[in-house]
Amino acid sequence: MTTRRDFLRSITAGAAALPLWMTACQRQSTASRPNVVLIMTDDQGYGDFGVMGNPLIETPNIDAMAKQSASMSTFYVSPVCAPTRACLMTGRYNYRTRAIDTYIGRAMMEPEEVTVAEVLQDAGYATGIFGKWHLGDNYPMRAMDQGFEESLVHRGGGIGQPSDPPEGEDQYTNPVLFHNGEKVQKQGYCTDIYFDHAINWMDKVNADGKPFFSYIATNAPHGPFHDVPEELYQKYKAMDLSNDQFPQEKGHPLKAGADQDLRARIFAMMTNIDQNVGKLLDHLKETGLLENTIVIYLVDNGPNRRRYVDGMRGNKSSVYEGGVRSPFWVYWPDKLEAGHSSDRISAHIDVMPTILEACGVDKPSGVELDGRSLWPLLSARDVEWPDRTIVIQAHRGDKPVRYHHFMIRNQRWKLLHHSGFGRQDFTGEPDFELYDMKNDPLEMNNVADEHPDIVEQLKTAYDEWFNDVSSTRPDNYTPPRIVIGTPHENPVVLTRQDWRHIKGRPWGADSNGFWMLNVASAGTYDVRLRNKDVDSAGQVVLKIGEKTWQQDFDQGQTEIVFESLTLTEGDVNLKATLDMPDKTKGPWQVVVRKKDL
Repeated sequence: MTTRRDFLRSITAGAAALPLWMTACQRQSTASRPNVVLIMTDDQGYGDFGVMGNPLIETPNIDAMAKQSASMSTFYVSPVCAPTRACLMTGRYNYRTRAIDTYIGRAMMEPEEVTVAEVLQDAGYATGIFGKWHLGDNYPMRAMDQGFEESLVHRGGGIGQPSDPPEGEDQYTNPVLFHNGEKVQKQGYCTDIYFDHAINWMDKVNADGKPFFSYIATNAPHGPFHDVPEELYQKYKAMDLSNDQFPQEKGHPLKAGADQDLRARIFAMMTNIDQNVGKLLDHLKETGLLENTIVIYLVDNGPNRRRYVDGMRGNKSSVYEGGVRSPFWVYWPDKLEAGHSSDRISAHIDVMPTILEACGVDKPSGVELDGRSLWPLLSARDVEWPDRTIVIQAHRGDKPVRYHHFMIRNQRWKLLHHSGFGRQDFTGEPDFELYDMKNDPLEMNNVADEHPDIVEQLKTAYDEWFNDVSSTRPDNYTPPRIVIGTPHENPVVLTRQDWRHIKGRPWGADSNGFWMLNVASAGTYDVRLRNKDVDSAGQVVLKIGEKTWQQDFDQGQTEIVFESLTLTEGDVNLKATLDMPDKTKGPWQVVVRKKDL
């Protein structure tokens, strides 16, 4: 399957051709352009830093960097991770990109979307990602297909999920990762590995005379929490981490015992991130790179458990402030004033245009960005800044539902319907809440009844936004298809991360689903099913398109192989069902290999 972007690139090919997005002004030497390090953590919240007033967490390196940074004090992200990542990478609302949820095939981003990595790469930057991508594990949606020439990542939404390779399940220490598409066993703790690999790669490309864009996206402090830095864990375990230490959190008591143990584990993961940020900054200083390197730090959503969020309501998955606010620190001591902060509302969609302006790189032609460059505000320039509205919406399901679990915000007012992330829909009429964020930043007083005109104004703006993002392309919310039968990825590993769920809990023991595929080339394929919890003998039925194959299996058989299947070119769905006396279920993973590539 050739994408529109592949076609456009092909017609510009040739010795004298410029990359698709490169304009005449971008032919200049890249030597003077700044490097960019973009750091985003997973499930670390707005208040998980000493500099944000948290009296218990130890983040001295990030605190020091934050104090020397320019910042946006009212910066929004989505309430969960994959939507934030799609917005971050494209400068566009995630509903334009087909990435609308975190699993069951809805975290895959449309490959025709143009990422900040692609634009920077075409402008002469070396580009690398280290850690979490979560916008598609298979061609053509992997980070390495979307502009990152160096890629060291885990699969799916995190280590400890059904996308783990069998030999690396749940391993934060000595994890099995994927380096430029190849499976590798690494030694050490995952966060340390990402930063070390990024530092070594930055040294290499700098020696080659190229500026770099380094995206370090940790899966910490996302769960599971059984495998954390031991020394830091023991330190926090000995402390009183109850909410008695947080005056703003008195309404959210933390139980003793197991809850405090979990908090100690999460805190250990976050302080380990801080240590790595310190190591990175020290290295940039020692190598002379710091003065020409922009370091950006943000989080992907609210905290993964209720904890200190400076008195705000909500946490991860909420559209109250505690679920959607992030710090946004931009550290470039030679160019930005330490401590300067702008209170203008801003969001993840602004990161791409901000980076491009800071680097002197034009926006991609033919692509309409939803975000604005924040560089004038960060640079403390005296510029006109018209008011704007920012919309944040995310919930479970196959497509967005109007008014379901959303917020819309202008500089003063915020309208929301907190109908619940975990639900695919809501019943009845939406229960709108309106907050005066100038006078009530903690959202304590719903004034919807007092200001029906503001409710109607923001509701109308939301409707216009929803109609717009929902009509970005034909079949706007159809999931992308995974492509098989190409030299770009063979074999292809299909996991429950990206299947279209049809039965049971999406990742449950007795669940089933199917994968939406595109067979790029006709030929002979082997299909291997990886299975778990095969409690009894039975029969498996494999269906690909209109073709069906059957095979018996034994109790405890963890692999079932179908050899030399003939597939024709085109779109197909693949579904496998294990039929046992007491249940039916789908495979854990499926490996598809074209034999004649």
